[in-house]
Amino acid sequence: MEKAAKQVIIIGSGVAGVATAIRLAVGGHRVNIYEQQSQPGGKLSAFEQQGFFFDKGPSLLTQPDNIEALFELAGEPIENYFQYKHCESHCNYFWEDGTVVTAFSDPEKFSKELSDKLEEDNTTLQRYLAAAARVYDQVAFIFLKFSLHKRSTWLNKRVFKAFGKLDFTLLKKTLHQYNIGTFKNAKTAQIFNRYATYNGSNPYTAPAMLSVISHVEYSAGAYYAKGGMINITQALYKLALKLGVIFHFDAKVSAIIADNKVHGIVVNNKNVFADIVVSNIDVYYTFKNLLSDSASANKILKQERSSSACIFYWGVNKTFDELGLHNILFTENYAAEFNHIFKTKKHYDDPTVYINITSKEDASHAPAGKENWFVMVNVPATKDVYDEDALKKLRDNTMKKISGILKLDIGNYIETETIMQPAEIDANTGSYMGSLYGTSSNARLAAFVRHPNFSKQIKGLYFCGGSVHPGGGIPLCLHSAAIVNDLIVQQYN
Repeated sequence: MEKAAKQVIIIGSGVAGVATAIRLAVGGHRVNIYEQQSQPGGKLSAFEQQGFFFDKGPSLLTQPDNIEALFELAGEPIENYFQYKHCESHCNYFWEDGTVVTAFSDPEKFSKELSDKLEEDNTTLQRYLAAAARVYDQVAFIFLKFSLHKRSTWLNKRVFKAFGKLDFTLLKKTLHQYNIGTFKNAKTAQIFNRYATYNGSNPYTAPAMLSVISHVEYSAGAYYAKGGMINITQALYKLALKLGVIFHFDAKVSAIIADNKVHGIVVNNKNVFADIVVSNIDVYYTFKNLLSDSASANKILKQERSSSACIFYWGVNKTFDELGLHNILFTENYAAEFNHIFKTKKHYDDPTVYINITSKEDASHAPAGKENWFVMVNVPATKDVYDEDALKKLRDNTMKKISGILKLDIGNYIETETIMQPAEIDANTGSYMGSLYGTSSNARLAAFVRHPNFSKQIKGLYFCGGSVHPGGGIPLCLHSAAIVNDLIVQQYN
């Protein structure tokens, strides 16, 4: 393998970039990562404020086997780096009429909850999850394991056979149409419509194929990363260092040097040469800023951006027994909320609010008798910076929703506050317009038109992360790293 070793540069140290580095380092390549921030992680970062700990970004861990695979590949025991636990319940759902539903991890227990609270048939959930499992088993491996932009993928007999089994009604129907036709209660459909938000999409236009996400969460399980999600970043960072990966922080890349072949990068006004360059930043910014290729960048913008978020990090000087690790406080009109996000491009006055409280699992994340609240509202991706009035209005509407459901004025209990809006997500993580998942999956064939993991014009240039195939979220980002590694092995070995 030493003979085939290449000099590799990875731009960005998000989870996909570090995972790619680990795989390539195990393969014997010499890997350097350049990161504009002073620490690794991208969206998967954290901070502390006045005794409160906050994960900045992703808060739900599914499919931890993708993380385990990296440690197995490196021959390192994962327990020395990272630990996690299975969650007995995935989320508490709240409505303003007083309805509260707990999504238990045990499907049978969750079925009973849906039956008792929403009068669903006891067998409906099992049938729904079984259908999602079949789709996952039949075709998910195509999207998760292969590049969709290589001819060899479509000549694979297993792929051809899988597509022959695909239920194409899942592409014709929207996720909402599928859910409202499956469940009796509109509230149950609303719970399962929420899976479109897992990749920043609209359940009223995104295909029913997204129902497969329920299989990942309920059949495969949801987990809590001990110490917080930041420990995923820290574990992968330590593993990469042990494998010889070199990290360069406060090193913003300004250009990729390339013609019909990649030659390296420009960073801090210096040329750094390499055989292979992997971009882990938004593919739009890669073309627009690093390659000065406006035509390709504009082509990417023809695909609708995913939603963004406004996040309030609140240190709350009270504990709430009715809240768990994950909580959703639903809007009264879900369709109107998504219409605002994707059509009118304005945040909705009655937002759905997500609250993540890691101090429920790690007492050290907040002072005694207090809680650390990660409060997120989905908003349109935007280049605009919210002014003071817009931010105050969104904050007031968010507090109104929480206060109405909890029957108290939450504003009286907020001890510390930090706010992040789309423009800051853009600036801090290189996600264009603050879109959390690059492009949305609102079009029926969106999965097929995401940007490939390689450049068709520039040999040696590759792409990983949430803005390219197979999509956003930690599991898909880790799959993108595996796909990039396989493409490089095929090209250079």
